[in-house]
Amino acid sequence: MINANTFRLDGRIALVTGSSAGIGKALARGLAQAGASVILNGRDRHKLEATRAQLTSEGLAVQARAFDVTDADNAATAVDAIEREIGAIDILINNAGITRRAPFQDLQREQWREVMSTNLDSIFYVGQAVSRHMLTRKRGRIINICSVMSELARPTTAPYTATKGALKMLTKAMATDLSPHGINVNGIGPGYIKTELTQALVDDPTFSNWLIARTPSRRWGEVEDLMGAAVFLASDAANFVNGHILYVDGGVTATL
Repeated sequence: MINANTFRLDGRIALVTGSSAGIGKALARGLAQAGASVILNGRDRHKLEATRAQLTSEGLAVQARAFDVTDADNAATAVDAIEREIGAIDILINNAGITRRAPFQDLQREQWREVMSTNLDSIFYVGQAVSRHMLTRKRGRIINICSVMSELARPTTAPYTATKGALKMLTKAMATDLSPHGINVNGIGPGYIKTELTQALVDDPTFSNWLIARTPSRRWGEVEDLMGAAVFLASDAANFVNGHILYVDGGVTATL
């Protein structure tokens, strides 16, 4: 029977990487509003603490753990500490990500490796560390934050597009390996969302007008638009949803 409790996350612990601002912060807020106890993650301790304090002031159950998701040993140690000191991680949202823009022919190797490390390697490191604990319990939810650029490209976005395309397929591969053990793995593909990182594009009339005309919903996305998708995929309502990428993009991937 479907009812409001089907979408509740009471009693569950969620780790959201890259959650001191932007999309990650909104996803953390959404899970906490649905009843989860949320662990924020980022590298900037001061920014992380400010976000924790804000969400706590809203009456939400939130803690913070600063660690570098691009460092395999650091990530594994941090996950083990969370499991030992806070409790079993029921939900993992792999959200940490960056972009570096340049024409393909002008990209620096350091830029390529930085984006690969943050957007792809970190999902492997944190996902593997968390899933090993989930495997012992035969349950869990992992949600990887993909992108419309898992399907489409734009000029000057080669490393970002490459990582998000790879993440789409990594999500499917993770589901294939982990699902027989009770762990559901899915992705969310945000479209163009207003955040601190996209504010320059929002403020660019040429780009913004083009995007709005290109999007069937005729607007930019808001970070709040992603919260329902995350709660759904983390909840019992998505028990039979596996290896799926849920695009929350206003229809960008549906039309030319």
